[in-house]
Amino acid sequence: MTRIVSPLHLAQGAAAATSRFDVYTTIHKALRQFMADTLARAGRLDADDDREREMVLDQVEALLLQMRSHLQHENHFVHAAIEARRPGGSRTTAADHVGHLESMRNLEDEAQALRHARPAQRGALALRLYRHLGVFVGENLEHMHVEEIENHACLWELYNDDELMDMHARLLASIGPDEMATTARWMAASLNPQELATLFTEARRNAPPEAFSALLDIARAQLDDSRWAKLARALGEPPVPGLVTV
Repeated sequence: MTRIVSPLHLAQGAAAATSRFDVYTTIHKALRQFMADTLARAGRLDADDDREREMVLDQVEALLLQMRSHLQHENHFVHAAIEARRPGGSRTTAADHVGHLESMRNLEDEAQALRHARPAQRGALALRLYRHLGVFVGENLEHMHVEEIENHACLWELYNDDELMDMHARLLASIGPDEMATTARWMAASLNPQELATLFTEARRNAPPEAFSALLDIARAQLDDSRWAKLARALGEPPVPGLVTV
């Protein structure tokens, strides 16, 4: 099980995060939201409702696909950066990733078993999936905490912000449109107004106009009127179509 870092390390990490480039926090907020929503849906699933069962299992599988892709991005970019300048520096979280891959394979098998189960088996299989998904979520919450504190401290010691931003840009360039759309959905649901404003200001600066517009539409679907108005004002966009901003 991943260990919890001390309050001192937490305070040091939080202080550093105010002035250094942050690789982890926004994507981890999105994944925490995705995991929490999926776990809640699995817990209240009516396993005998065919439509609901398919929708929940589709979300479970989408979550596992997203988690596997995120793990690969971290291995190929973040862990590789740490290992390049401190061999063994990512050993703990890399070992966690191996266990997470096995857990994901098991959860995918359990989801398929429930998808094709006979009516008499569905209740027990749904409860098994829910419980094991809960363990997976709990392990990932602890794992992300260590990454955000200890791996960040390592990255900040080994790299300057320009180097970290270059690494992050290469990571983002490796993400396909479907994964980017899923990420945008869960970021919109999980980030605070200041984080959303920063995210979409940078996206507008770096993405083609049509791609930025598509991402903004995805975000709009996840935001209530108050949160959308805050983001629109930060971007200089009208909160209501046709409204003139000054």
